[in-house]
Amino acid sequence: MEPFDPKTLADLKFRAKKQLRMRMRGLRTAHPEAVLAQASERVLQRVLELSAFRAASGVGLFWPLLERRELDLRPLAETALSAGQRVFFPYLSPKGDGFETGFRAIRSVGELADRGQRFFEPEPGAPRAERGEIEFLVVPALAASSDGHRLGYGSGFYDATLPDFCPPAKAAIVIFDFQLLGELPVTDNDRACDFVVTDRRLLEI
Repeated sequence: MEPFDPKTLADLKFRAKKQLRMRMRGLRTAHPEAVLAQASERVLQRVLELSAFRAASGVGLFWPLLERRELDLRPLAETALSAGQRVFFPYLSPKGDGFETGFRAIRSVGELADRGQRFFEPEPGAPRAERGEIEFLVVPALAASSDGHRLGYGSGFYDATLPDFCPPAKAAIVIFDFQLLGELPVTDNDRACDFVVTDRRLLEI
């Protein structure tokens, strides 16, 4: 059998990811909200126990898309701020024909708001994180594999942004355990993370 040419292989991976996104969205929606809330609490505790999180002077977090039943780790922000850690959240700003991506600092969760990109972002004038200022990143996903790769929503935000901070930052994918798969289709732009944290296990890659 002749090997696929690169263009055909890339197309197959693109379609496989699209199908997986549909399946994983449906699987998450099928779970009762109360079950997901309990699982979120267990993931929260696992992240809090990670020495890499506790030792970080700066942490990158995300505000959940609750309407999509995304894993809810909102208490991490208050905990980190109370511990004296700098806390950063993602932002997406129009720039030319595209967007500028990155993380901005917050002093309180009250500064976060929907600024037209569907997720809660810091104020536009908030300090922008530079490489080295974030030492630990918490990353959402629709699915993850045991080798540290993730399946996102397809916008490419974290594929574009993670290389700006990792290394030296360590990145942890946080998912419900039913979102952990044996493997995922991987492309050249996909970056493996350092940890996968679920409500049932912790994988250090």
